[in-house]
Amino acid sequence: MKLINISKIVLCSALVLGLNSACNKKLDQEPKQSIDAPTAIQNATDLEALIVGAYSVMGGGALYGTNLLMVPETQASWYPDATEQYASWRGTFTGHQQIARKTMNRNNGEAARMWTAGYLAINTANIALSKLDVVTDPDLKTQFEGEALFIRGIMHFELVRLFGLPWDPATTNNQLGVVIKTTPALTEAEAAVKDARSTVAEVYAQVISDLLAASQKLGDDNGTRADKYTALAFLAKVYLQQSNFAAARDAANEVIESGKYEMSASVRSAFDNKNTSESVFEIQQNDQNNAGTANDGMATFFASLPGVGRADVRIAQNFVFSYNAADRRRFEWYYQGTGARPGNWYNSKWKTFSQNLPIIRIAEMYLIRAETNIRIGSSLGATPAEDLAQVRNPIRVGLAEIAAPTLNDVLAERSFELAFEGFKIHEIKRLKQSFSVSGNWQYNSPKLVFPIPQIEIDATEGALIQNPGY
Repeated sequence: MKLINISKIVLCSALVLGLNSACNKKLDQEPKQSIDAPTAIQNATDLEALIVGAYSVMGGGALYGTNLLMVPETQASWYPDATEQYASWRGTFTGHQQIARKTMNRNNGEAARMWTAGYLAINTANIALSKLDVVTDPDLKTQFEGEALFIRGIMHFELVRLFGLPWDPATTNNQLGVVIKTTPALTEAEAAVKDARSTVAEVYAQVISDLLAASQKLGDDNGTRADKYTALAFLAKVYLQQSNFAAARDAANEVIESGKYEMSASVRSAFDNKNTSESVFEIQQNDQNNAGTANDGMATFFASLPGVGRADVRIAQNFVFSYNAADRRRFEWYYQGTGARPGNWYNSKWKTFSQNLPIIRIAEMYLIRAETNIRIGSSLGATPAEDLAQVRNPIRVGLAEIAAPTLNDVLAERSFELAFEGFKIHEIKRLKQSFSVSGNWQYNSPKLVFPIPQIEIDATEGALIQNPGY
């Protein structure tokens, strides 16, 4: 998946859900290097460029390039707090301050960015699905279809986790989620359609449908773009978020049993190198093409090194010291800054602007299979002890294996292993936890749900209902 610039399609991406005057002006223009959406896709090369463009959107700062990895961590943190147990936001960007402080309003800029970029990726995928007939090679056509379904599925999943109350396996999940978009907006009239939000249950059903179809259409290997096992890995995440433990176990097991991936002996390998055997899916970056070096980018916000990073996300010493003193992750993933705001603790998973960004590592699949086997009382694929030993062992982290791990052991290893990779608030919601940072925040608090951008509420003339409290 290479993040390249492609010709812009002339349609108003902000209008995926509604129409406003600013976008009318855009639709009236013919900017250079732009092509008209209804006639742009003429052959397989055009369609592939469109799909690569969707990956590029997902790799931008509004999505996996920054926010989908950082925001779930800072939302479970504070700004700043002397009693912090995890991390704190120390930067000056208002949108991120509000997220950390739990004071978002309906005009929060980061919420708007994620919503708009998410639906731009979805709309691009939908356009690709509507243009499949331009591909004459049946295998290539099936591959492109699978990739577009994969992109559409994971974007709906990320959006519903942020903009809707969390999935609760004890309810019917009829709380409002996000808008399901399965048709493209190619024209002004299509962009002006005023869709309502679907329920969380309906969105999850669409996500699962898309990812299942993608897993059946994609081949076993698609280079650095999505393949069968990428789709299955995301399915495992989706099912786990639903507490559908048997389905999560089975999907994770299929990824593991593929034999494509293996843990590295080094805890730094997946972050210091690109496309390692440990990586199931990652965002491709390089010196010329990355999420950002000033206002976006994981290294921008997490690093405190000479010439690199704003040091905006400070890691709580309490959390660093919660790792066993002999755990290599403690001293290879955390350091005291020497750049901006020196002397405080920072996470070294993100320390260069050009590094690839792992979105799913095989470690997560082992942890999902271990957890779900414990919960179900099974040992599909391996015992929980064997799976946990893939992540925690004397060679990799410097700690002894756990002979008979409990559920709490596995959950603790998830916290240590996946820290600052976009998991924290989603784990809190999944496990129905609370966290205390200048207040007691419950997993289902409306203030942990992002506001629907007010511009979308206004554009749809009330078809979109705002979340409570905004």
